[in-house]
Amino acid sequence: MARGRRPLSALCPGALTGEGRAVDTTGYGETMDRAHGLGVSVLGITSPNPPVGAVALDARGQVVGEGATRPPGGLHAERVALVEAAGRAHTVVCTLEPCNHTGRTGPCAEALIEAGVKRVVFGHSDPTSPAAGGADALRAAGVEVVQLATVEGALAGWLHRQRTGRPFVTWKYAATLDGRSAAADGSSRWITGALARADVHVLRSQVDAIIAGSGTVLADDPALTARDVPGRAGERLLRVVMDRRGRVPATVRALGDGSLHVTGDHDPADVLDQLAGRGVVRVLLEGGPTLAAAFYRAGLVDEVVAYLAPALLGAGPAAVGDLGIGTITDIARLHLIDVTRIGEDVRLTLRPAPRKAA
Repeated sequence: MARGRRPLSALCPGALTGEGRAVDTTGYGETMDRAHGLGVSVLGITSPNPPVGAVALDARGQVVGEGATRPPGGLHAERVALVEAAGRAHTVVCTLEPCNHTGRTGPCAEALIEAGVKRVVFGHSDPTSPAAGGADALRAAGVEVVQLATVEGALAGWLHRQRTGRPFVTWKYAATLDGRSAAADGSSRWITGALARADVHVLRSQVDAIIAGSGTVLADDPALTARDVPGRAGERLLRVVMDRRGRVPATVRALGDGSLHVTGDHDPADVLDQLAGRGVVRVLLEGGPTLAAAFYRAGLVDEVVAYLAPALLGAGPAAVGDLGIGTITDIARLHLIDVTRIGEDVRLTLRPAPRKAA
């Protein structure tokens, strides 16, 4: 498969695999999958707005327009699809209920009505009180409205933010088969191959902020940017360095414009609250084992993306630190969402299993 034509699962692990494909009870399942793909294509550039995808069909069911949410202040997905359809839209399929409020743009429900759309098929109801009610407004105007059971896909982070008030956290790490993230002398370049490292940049391009700990920054001096991703310069990425002991100098590559240097003792939840206040929806946690353990023990890891190399070290730091688990009955289990081979490496996408009640 040529570069730039990546499968949807590579762009958003679990979007259409693991969670299951769209449940097609209306005949619009494949079109909804297409809309999900459009939403994935704009992950990382729409926050705090949701990454919605929309497809416009004519009366014969042929695609006449499609679109995805533009960066803040730009058109929403439904309006982009309507512009491309140029008056031919009979049915519009979108991943999220069309909004019903005026923000930086007008209500999408109103635009659909004015365009003469006869049917709207949407996936998830809009949980935000200002924007909700689009489906009711469409029905009141005589538009047929159908809700299709579907995966969250690109909307997972945004829906999580609406439900919990905090950003969606993906913990990413690379390790050998024996779980080592570095050799005994601390060296870690490179455990995985070039293709896996390129995939990490795609993953970075889909989030709003990257968090790293002082140990990682001091050892590797990472730039924490998204590079060589078509159409993505990574200019919106907020780089966050958690530095409890104030050891990180201002000259490291991760600091400077577009960064946040968090010093002193800070609870991970407090840091996420700060990021939420900046409009951050999706966070990539790239800290070392200590920082990863702190977030995991606090129940603040929503997704794990692990890149495993077919290699052994036998000694060196583990991928995660002490989780406070003393017996096998307390093991932290995860649900496997997706498995993808990338070159000689394997990428696993997982979601933590619900914690047992005490």
